[in-house]
Amino acid sequence: MTRFLNQDFLLDTAEARRLYHDVAKDLPIVDYHNHLPPAEIAGDQHWEDLGSLWLGHDHYKWRVMRWAGVEERLVTGDASPREKFDAFARAMPRMLGNPVHHWSHLELWRHFDLDGVILGPDTADHVWEVTQDRLSRPEFGAQGLLTRMNVELVGTTDDPLDTLEHHAALRDAPWRVVPTFRPDPAVKIDAPGFADWIDRLEAATQPISGFDDVVEALEARLDHFVAHGCRAADHGIDRLDAGAEVSVARLDAALDAARAGREVGAVDAAAWRAALFVAMGQAYARRNLVMQLHVNAMRSTRTRLFETVGRDVGADSIRDTAMAEPLNDLLDRLDRTEELPRMVIYGLDPAKNPVIVTTAGNFQDGSVPGKVQAGTAWWFNDQLDGMEVQMRTLAQMGLISTFLGMLTDSRSFLSFPRHEYFRRLFCRIVGRWQAEGHVPDDPEILDALVGDVCYRNARDWFTS
Repeated sequence: MTRFLNQDFLLDTAEARRLYHDVAKDLPIVDYHNHLPPAEIAGDQHWEDLGSLWLGHDHYKWRVMRWAGVEERLVTGDASPREKFDAFARAMPRMLGNPVHHWSHLELWRHFDLDGVILGPDTADHVWEVTQDRLSRPEFGAQGLLTRMNVELVGTTDDPLDTLEHHAALRDAPWRVVPTFRPDPAVKIDAPGFADWIDRLEAATQPISGFDDVVEALEARLDHFVAHGCRAADHGIDRLDAGAEVSVARLDAALDAARAGREVGAVDAAAWRAALFVAMGQAYARRNLVMQLHVNAMRSTRTRLFETVGRDVGADSIRDTAMAEPLNDLLDRLDRTEELPRMVIYGLDPAKNPVIVTTAGNFQDGSVPGKVQAGTAWWFNDQLDGMEVQMRTLAQMGLISTFLGMLTDSRSFLSFPRHEYFRRLFCRIVGRWQAEGHVPDDPEILDALVGDVCYRNARDWFTS
């Protein structure tokens, strides 16, 4: 009988085992997109217990806890960290088949050497005691966890108005912590809070009276980010639509309406979003930055949970709207003037994988291998089936050799074993290809492929 999560987990061929253990296993981690708080890294945050560290921000765990019947008080409420941990441990046997079950055990095993311990009600006390001892040690703070996981780069996600003081404090750290420019508040002209955020942007930069002023102000903040090591921007696009190309005067009128508290119509809001995406894409291209698009999420769909707990708490969903036409339109508007930046496109709807891959193929221009990327399986899809489908689609409709590989997209300092999860799966895929005669039985070629996808491609894009 095969032991749960044994050393050859997922590695079902001799070549997969060789590729993982000899090539992929010890490669550094370039985690180019996550949501770790820079202040906690700079301050070398320590945690008193696993309940606080594990369940303080992880909406993946919160979501499955609710599904297992755990009341909200024990998920995000006023229960103690130990009570929440015990509730999670009781729910763990119900999570079989969900990636949280795999991830949680990999986190216990890799960070706390609890190899072979299966978390559940009967082992909760033991796990708590061992982790309490480890977390009390000086080397088990935020910085020690990065070192322990062989992390080379952390790409945080930051508001353009951030001072970046914590990134500056980490300039000489043994691993790079770089900011990522996330100007979503400027794009969402019809969302609550837009006018207040533009006022803050104006106070931090220059007078703003029209669309061009917004772009100039954002570029000023972008240059501040570049001075602090920024290598990428990111846009969370809940709904990508093909906004009409309208006059600057019409964009200025939409801005005036929004700042005065008047309604901005759907057509003008879409035109504003499209124009700002294009303007910022051009700005990124001039600075050789990567533009990331996270497309088609429905956020905070459960009103009662949003009103009592807030955003990003596990009540988001997949949006299944069309994206082929607006995505091609956006990239074409940038490409017409040869101002298309390197780009990574992540789609939350797995049915759109072929759309993303084939669209990326339309805009390869020979300047950079894989200049437009089909990003790794995102959010609900970063499980075994979702990642495999995404990679098979990329391999067969594009070039997986240029793929940037895995990222955590996480708020948890314990989430880095997800890179191991990905690497094991990728080695399984390549090992099966070799066993079935789909690729040459040539270690030099296969080693290069695994090393590129698991590390070198992301290193070259985000650390050079």
